[in-house]
Amino acid sequence: MFETTVRNDVLRLARPETRWLSSGWDGGFTDANAAYNISVPEGFERTDLDAYIDERRTEVGFDRSGPALLTGVDLRHAYGARCGSVEAVVTAGISNPAALPINSNTGTKTLADAVDEDSDVGTVNVILGTSHALDDGSLATLLSVVVEAKTATLLADTGFPGTTTDAVIAACDPNGEGETFAGSGTPVGAAARVCVRDAVQASLRSRYATRTIPSSVEEAEYGVTTAVQSETFRL
Repeated sequence: MFETTVRNDVLRLARPETRWLSSGWDGGFTDANAAYNISVPEGFERTDLDAYIDERRTEVGFDRSGPALLTGVDLRHAYGARCGSVEAVVTAGISNPAALPINSNTGTKTLADAVDEDSDVGTVNVILGTSHALDDGSLATLLSVVVEAKTATLLADTGFPGTTTDAVIAACDPNGEGETFAGSGTPVGAAARVCVRDAVQASLRSRYATRTIPSSVEEAEYGVTTAVQSETFRL
């Protein structure tokens, strides 16, 4: 589905006349001929992200604009998976895990205490597309299916539901055969789930072939545990 090209740590996924929905920087719905996953150097501190993304694209000769994700993971660990009408490309790193204890009684912490402002850029990025046409609501549903599959896979393989900087792009072909729904019980949603699972696992195996996945936030280089409690109420 995607024509993938990697140049100097810039991954371009090209596909003409594609509808994209990004949860990353400057995200939302857009129509473009390409999307990008860009690996940033260690110690990355740029805040002018639009300019930075344009610079990186221009440096390697990619002239098509489109949504872009940033990652601290080297692109040699990028892996893809295909199933039916769906294809996914993933980079996965767990240097900054985001833990969410389910049975937490540490309600004395404030919300500010639970947020780590110095989190690194290491992340799990997923770009997934289908050759079917989806309306904007169904494309948003597909994005939620991708996030769910990413979370389930990371929980099973790492013990964490995600990192502090995970991002997803979901895409469809507006000119393809129409599909009304894209949830987990549909062919598109089911294909998305297995593609995300398999590509996340492949990327993790690659990146952690010679290093250890942290067993806790304390063991990780960066990360956060959200241990505050809300006030629940009955409707």
